[in-house]
Amino acid sequence: MIEVFYAEGDQAMEALGAAVGHAMEGRGVIYLQGDLGAGKTTLSRGLIRGRGHQGAVKSPTFTLVEPYELNSGAIYHFDLYRLLDPEELEFLGVRDYFSPESLCLVEWPDKGKGVLPTADLTITISPKGPGRQLNIAGQSAHGLAACQRLHNNREDVHT
Repeated sequence: MIEVFYAEGDQAMEALGAAVGHAMEGRGVIYLQGDLGAGKTTLSRGLIRGRGHQGAVKSPTFTLVEPYELNSGAIYHFDLYRLLDPEELEFLGVRDYFSPESLCLVEWPDKGKGVLPTADLTITISPKGPGRQLNIAGQSAHGLAACQRLHNNREDVHT
């Protein structure tokens, strides 16, 4: 199942991110795909804030992962853009982050191929006119259920 959304501007991207976080019920693995500047971190910011984070949400480009311990559960935001070899993830103990109770957002997941777990949801962001098109694909039973929740609540997603 693939749900297609259109978002024009950062506010719309953040609103969609919050809706995705709600649909995922605070757990699972989300792969974020798109070119540099596509809006992956903006979408992540909306998701993280939508789950209850009050502070700044920064890109993990240089830190590789930014953890957020929230009342609603742990969120780990990864940016693998600078990763040279997937084996580097093993040295960082990356598998410990991917627990059934956590929500993991992974930008540039292809860089961790062979080490990362399979995604529940894959979100591909591409430019379209003055905004962005987001193709949201369920990759597991949990991801398909999240897609269905997004579909059912489409009217409530303000993009």
